This record gives sequence, C-alpha cells and structure tokens, in this order.
Amino acid sequence: MITARQSRAARALLGWNQETLADKAQVSLTALKRLESASGLEVYETTRDQVRRALEGHGILLLTTDQGEGVMVVRGKIDKR
Repeated sequence: MITARQSRAARALLGWNQETLADKAQVSLTALKRLESASGLEVYETTRDQVRRALEGHGILLLTTDQGEGVMVVRGKIDKR
C-alpha cells in the first residue's frame, strides 16, 4: 500500500506535479489529492494500486520497514516523460 508521504516524495523525485501523476496513473486529480492528503481521507484501494503501479513503472521503489516508509529511484529507470 502506498502512503500519502510516499506518493508526494516519489513525485518530487520524478519532478512530477499532481496533474502528471494523476494522468499517468489514470486516476482523477481529486482522487490523487485525497490519496496525498495529510488528513488521511478515504481512498479506494484501486486508486492506490494504480498510483503505485504508475510510479513503479517509472523507476520508483516503495520501501516499507518496521522503522517507517520511504521511496527510492532505481538507477537508470527514471523516465522524465
């Protein structure tokens, strides 16, 4: 599961705004804004999954450990489109 902080951090690493990620994930901008909300708004799991897949498809690795969550760019996988 992707968290709001991971989504925002991944976008920053890719240099994307919310509109770009929403387009690449094929979700509405409103749904993405809900996912990235700091107040923990409800989001469909399908929305989270589509966003996760879009980011992973552009070289983002989502990290989750018992110490927290993070993101990483896999070398050579960044696609700036």
